[in-house]
This record gives sequence, C-alpha cells and structure tokens, in this order.
Amino acid sequence: MADYKENLDHDTVTLFLDNDEQVECDVVAIFPARDGEYIALVPQDTEEQQVYLYRFTETEDETSPKLDNIEDDDEFDEVSEAFYQYMDENDYEDLDEEFTEEN
Repeated sequence: MADYKENLDHDTVTLFLDNDEQVECDVVAIFPARDGEYIALVPQDTEEQQVYLYRFTETEDETSPKLDNIEDDDEFDEVSEAFYQYMDENDYEDLDEEFTEEN
C-alpha cells in the first residue's frame, strides 16, 4: 500500500479540469467498489462541500495515482452507495450527502 493511502489526513490531489482550471482537493477516502478502487475528493477553499468521485488506479511507482472519470450512471450510483457505506462505517459526519461528479 502506498504512502498516500496510509496518510489520508494530509494528502491532496490537484485536479486539472477540461477548462484548464486547477482545483486542489483533499483526499477523503480511497475505498473499494464494484471490481476496483475509487477515490473521494473534496475541493479546498470552497464554501460548498462537494465530493468528487473518481476511479482510482495505483501507478507502478506508487507516487501518484491515476484517476479516471466515472462516465456510466449505473457505475456512479453503485460507487456513491459504496462511498456512503464507507462513510457510515468509518463515522464520518462532516460531509454533506450530495455528490458532484466532475467530467
């Protein structure tokens, strides 16, 4: 398991959006769903508590993950439910129950 999984309290990820905007996000969780792993991110410096969910793949060097958009609605629904379950099991109470998928 890579260091970024073991120290989630201090990790961030920079997202590069389609409109060339960069968004610095805190890593909330890396959790299993379907047949793989997914990551939940919360943008920093925003009043709104949006959670971005992405498919997560470790790279060979284990220094930076690969994130893929979730394009399928059924997959997104399953991953959202898995995230809610993960949050319940780990007693997270400070995030709103609304998700935003970043395309």
